[in-house]
Amino acid sequence: MTPFAIAGVQMYVNALQPNVDGMMQRLDVLMARFPWTQMVLFSELAPFGPLERFKLAPENDTINRFCEAARRHKIWLIPGSMFLTSPEDGRVYNTSLVIDPDGNIIRRYAKMFPFLPYEAGIAAGTDFCVFDVPDVGRFGLSICYDMWFPETTRQLTSQGVEVLLHPVLTGTTDRDAELAIARATAAQFQCYVIDVNGLGAGGVGKSCIVDPTSLVLHQSAGQEDMFPIEVDLSMVRRQRETGLKGLGQVLKSFRDRSTDFSVYDRSSGTDAYLQSLGPLEVPTQGSRAGLHVDVPATAEAEALNRRPVQGFGISPYMGKATTG
Repeated sequence: MTPFAIAGVQMYVNALQPNVDGMMQRLDVLMARFPWTQMVLFSELAPFGPLERFKLAPENDTINRFCEAARRHKIWLIPGSMFLTSPEDGRVYNTSLVIDPDGNIIRRYAKMFPFLPYEAGIAAGTDFCVFDVPDVGRFGLSICYDMWFPETTRQLTSQGVEVLLHPVLTGTTDRDAELAIARATAAQFQCYVIDVNGLGAGGVGKSCIVDPTSLVLHQSAGQEDMFPIEVDLSMVRRQRETGLKGLGQVLKSFRDRSTDFSVYDRSSGTDAYLQSLGPLEVPTQGSRAGLHVDVPATAEAEALNRRPVQGFGISPYMGKATTG
């Protein structure tokens, strides 16, 4: 058995003022209550909220505070993410840090799939994040929308990642779909998924920890929560050898596949259909994009109002049925 205690912190996030002091306070409380915790994960953009105007330089006092906190508590710390401006190209990236128990930043990860078209102006990262916790196992990091693209987790687990750390900022009606994806990801890639959402401007909560059999070990609700869970990485290794419940050995099946996927060759033409889907843009009011209806909306509505339905007519008033 290789036990390791990971805690998620689901906290209220303000959009218009920093949340760093609140993070520090909650971290102190967590470590006082659960001193056996070895790694702590906050939600996406927890330190300063979701507004790009609070972007920072890649080296700043807030990062130094997080490093000092990790050193003081002797924990691995992933303090959500922040908008950081790259000194190389001047673009803004949604960036997570991995800080070790000595207070050193060992990895920086820029979100690969900004939530376009809504996060327009945020650049996409291109480097994967994999790191080892000595004598424990291999960890990987992705941010929120990244997990909707299974290729990201495929890349990580093909490099041996056993625990997927997944800070999230989801305050929208698709959170339940995201929870389903978290469970499916755990089963498909035979790994733990640590999925931490925020509250307020940081999301609708419902953080979760899922084991490699897709069993939900913890599910937060819609209030603040801190939840340390001891994971067992020997369970990951056992399942990858013998299959989920002694059944599907999906990583080995992918390794031994008899086909490659031409869709990943952008010059193959296999993805021609995708080019027909229109631009990546925010829908407009009353949009009929994708419906492929030639009749204008107003003309179609008038036709429906005139059409009798099984002895009933559609009244032009209130849309109510009247006897005909």
